[in-house]
Amino acid sequence: MGYVRFFRVLGFALRLLVHVMVWELLLRRLRPAWVRETAPRRYRGWAAAFRDLAVRLGGALIKLGQFLSARVDLLPDFVTEELAQLQDEVPAEPFERIRPLLERELGQPVEAAFRAFEPVATAGASLGQVHRAWLPDGTPVMVKVQRPGIERLLAADLAALTAVARILSLYPPLRRRVHLDRLLQEFARTLWMELDYVAEARHAEQFARNFADDPGVRIPRPFWSHIRRRVLVLEDVTAIKITDLAAIEAAGISRTAVARRLYQTYLRQVFYDGFFHADPHPGNLFVEPLDGEATADEGRPFRLTFVDFGMVGRIAPEARRWLREAAIGLGTRDAWRIVRAMHAMGFLLPEADLEAIAQAVERLLSHIWGLSMAQLREWSLAEVEALFLEFRELLQRFPFQIPQEFLLLGRTLGILAGLVTRLDPGFNVFTEAEPFARRLLEEEAPSLAELALEILRPLLRIPGDLGRFLERSLAGEIRWEVTFPEARETLALIAEGFQRLVWQITGFVWVLLALFAFANQQPVLAGALFGIGGLWLLWGLRPLRRRG
Repeated sequence: MGYVRFFRVLGFALRLLVHVMVWELLLRRLRPAWVRETAPRRYRGWAAAFRDLAVRLGGALIKLGQFLSARVDLLPDFVTEELAQLQDEVPAEPFERIRPLLERELGQPVEAAFRAFEPVATAGASLGQVHRAWLPDGTPVMVKVQRPGIERLLAADLAALTAVARILSLYPPLRRRVHLDRLLQEFARTLWMELDYVAEARHAEQFARNFADDPGVRIPRPFWSHIRRRVLVLEDVTAIKITDLAAIEAAGISRTAVARRLYQTYLRQVFYDGFFHADPHPGNLFVEPLDGEATADEGRPFRLTFVDFGMVGRIAPEARRWLREAAIGLGTRDAWRIVRAMHAMGFLLPEADLEAIAQAVERLLSHIWGLSMAQLREWSLAEVEALFLEFRELLQRFPFQIPQEFLLLGRTLGILAGLVTRLDPGFNVFTEAEPFARRLLEEEAPSLAELALEILRPLLRIPGDLGRFLERSLAGEIRWEVTFPEARETLALIAEGFQRLVWQITGFVWVLLALFAFANQQPVLAGALFGIGGLWLLWGLRPLRRRG
């Protein structure tokens, strides 16, 4: 079974690879118009063939197809429409096959663990399937049960994909720019992670804590009495599927408002929490209508509901800091800020020409700024070619790479882009990102106290440093050469006068900071700064000591 599956997956991948090489590298040069005209029919056929193969085999192929089906921002409609059926077309296992695993995990018969249990699955997922049930106290829940033998199926799929990756790595330009082995390792890691339902329950609790203050987001509650490694029991939060556009509109909810809230929710997860839901395909997101008065902007009140927390991503604080820098750069159209962030995160190769890349980013922003997702998809070929010609030398070197730690985030943002486009083809990521970037910029700005301390720290050291310097000079540790009489006494007077001047300047800076605090409506801080500045000025204005 494993070897048959391996060769079926590998054979399909090799046939598709040969097809692309023949049509796109050979025939496109000979008859470009004919190749372009027949492309929709050909690729729709390949998409349908992959969908059929994924439905028959399940496992990792379903995950791959679900990811591709959500990329409506990049892939043409005739491909995503075929693959989108994988969101609902995954066949469930008969309950007779599921029952032994369920009872073995729970340690008791199904009838004892639940008041009622529907044997017909409500949804078939790639790695498991979901049944509706009721706990002994009557609480409605959704029970996710792992498919029997799924570990063996995933092992065969990953072996086949590894072979495909090795074949693709034989192409030098691709091998230099894309770490296919790392990409596959990340994909395998996330798949195996999804098989641990105890970890998934903990992830759900973490998301619930993160969004405890947001009434617009709902996370189902796990029931730990019934949770095992291969069985997950969560609160039943079934609502309108996020891609059921007709049902969303029928409920009186604005699709634009749903797209905006989904986008803002992910901005929070990535840039604030550093912990994000990494599998936002349509089967894992619902829109729940709420009671309340409708508004012109959002229509009827609603909240987003997330399910399936097996695949999550984490962003280290340092990486999150540079991601925030990139977001600020995008929101403020600061190309250099974007490039610096890309360089710090490892997206640019060491030999990359940062100046040239910054120019290219600036030109790209000038072309695409303000375009909706639909307009970005329809960006004319002439514009793309003009941009390529302008930066042909840079693009031929292609000094870009994707660091391994950002692979999962890139996949997630790709699916997210597809979802918001489907909800609202006119969705403008730039309009939505700009106020968020401004908020990040304000948060990055130092506070008044930090600014005052930064200004005063070197000034506070000047009198002491100067005094020690002159003391060492007078003690002979530093050699001075003077030619006028009574040099020692004169030098001491100069030193003391200079110290007075430093105290006066420092006092004046304190007064300026006090004025700044007063202008920012902080009277208490302003009063304290005025007091300190006055004392420094008075000390600096005291008369010089007479000598001799």
